[in-house]
Amino acid sequence: MSVVLVLNADFGPLHRVSVRHAIRMLFREVAVVEEARPDARMGVFPVPTVVRLVSYVVTRWRHGRGPGWSRAGVLARDGRRCAYCGGGASTVDHVLPRSRGGGNTWLNTVAACGRCNQRKGDRTPAEARMPLRWAPSAPGWAATVAP
Repeated sequence: MSVVLVLNADFGPLHRVSVRHAIRMLFREVAVVEEARPDARMGVFPVPTVVRLVSYVVTRWRHGRGPGWSRAGVLARDGRRCAYCGGGASTVDHVLPRSRGGGNTWLNTVAACGRCNQRKGDRTPAEARMPLRWAPSAPGWAATVAP
């Protein structure tokens, strides 16, 4: 299912939702369509690609630290590419293994393919002689709303 960008009343990006959720927002009249697919309708509503909220929503929390850590977020941040070999990634690897005190943080996790994750095992990249192709980073809020 495709996603719809939700804008605040001041046209600032907030987040993305499913088309179904966007149609429910239109039905409840909490949002209006800003952009829609041409010649595509769902009932009486055009199928939206961008909706704007009618009332402004205060988002002070977005000015703090970035989004919370998640496995899906790590895979998305790294483009589903293995940080060790550059191939397709389906798992998340801890740079400093959890058994040695490494946690689930943006700066300690990278996307990895199953083969590299197994090969690295319970070692650091230096100990396994598997250098990272890029350094892990913490994404900001802008990365989560980019289509």
